Amino acid sequence: MASAPKPAPEFAVESATEAPSDPGQLRPVITTLPRFRLAAWLVALVALFLVMSLHMLTALLAGLLVYELVRTLTPFVQRRLTSQRAHLISVVFLSAIIIGLLTLVIFGLIAFFHGGPDRLQVLQSKLLVVVDQARTQLPTWLQQYLPDDIDDIRQIMSDWLQSHSGEVQLAGKEAVQVFVHVLVGMVLGAMVALNAAHPMPLLQPLASELLGRAHLLADAFHRVVFAQIKISLLNTILTAIFLLVVLRLGGVHLPLTKTMIIVTFLAGLLPVIGNLISNTLIVMVALSVSVYVALAALVFLVLIHKLEYFLNARIVGSQINARSWELLLMMILAEAAFGLPGLVAAPIYYAYIKSELHEMGWV
Repeated sequence: MASAPKPAPEFAVESATEAPSDPGQLRPVITTLPRFRLAAWLVALVALFLVMSLHMLTALLAGLLVYELVRTLTPFVQRRLTSQRAHLISVVFLSAIIIGLLTLVIFGLIAFFHGGPDRLQVLQSKLLVVVDQARTQLPTWLQQYLPDDIDDIRQIMSDWLQSHSGEVQLAGKEAVQVFVHVLVGMVLGAMVALNAAHPMPLLQPLASELLGRAHLLADAFHRVVFAQIKISLLNTILTAIFLLVVLRLGGVHLPLTKTMIIVTFLAGLLPVIGNLISNTLIVMVALSVSVYVALAALVFLVLIHKLEYFLNARIVGSQINARSWELLLMMILAEAAFGLPGLVAAPIYYAYIKSELHEMGWV
């Protein structure tokens, strides 16, 4: 009886079969890929493209955030639990708590900007006063390019709102749609985390490869986003110390301080471009007080962000094995293709691609 032919190996590996302990050494290079891996790559790339094209990035980010939080916190909750049912129940309760807290944070931000009598109108009025006062601090040759006074600024804004009323209404509808996407994404992330806590015993090859791509994407999200949160939090703390302590010790009280601190944290979640947004706002508000305060704020912010760039290169760059110019190039290309969502997704997508290539030993 003839023996069955031996199956051909799915991978052809150049170099040793075991990965070296030193990351600087040569790693195994996979030169032949199984068709299931190629099919999983194709599905993953199409899915990531559709996420951007169909404006579902907020749902993806919300789902990944809940999944990573549940996966990170679950071991602390399950230390004293022994049964499988208790594990599942703990994951369910943990998911519900995380979704509830994130929802409260979203509503808290909405309440901050909409709470109180005409909160948005108050912020708008304060910002108009700041712009008008900052105008007086600028050189004469720059003043001619700016509106003459607050009434002129209000008229410009009113004309713009009237000419773009359709877009403003659409933006309001899209805001509700984004919130629904976030809520759905958080629920899906919790469901995936629950499934990860009780995985299927056997998966077919394509399903197993797709699950591997999902794990790499979630790991890329974890490494990029959580590192960026640390950097943004440090940046916000230093900025708050400058605004609330340093300037006030010098007898300077800037308007919109709380708003600037919140914007600094939220904008700091965007690598590179977030610094420009928060810095522009802070310097403009400081300019409404005096040129010297604006210069002091500019010098302080430059020092902060020099430190942040160092940390960014050490934390984010080391996490995804990428240099700053690589991230910046990807962000520029993604912004040109998809706008602001592309700018947000670029570091995560790039970290995922680098993870795939690194796993193959290609980079």
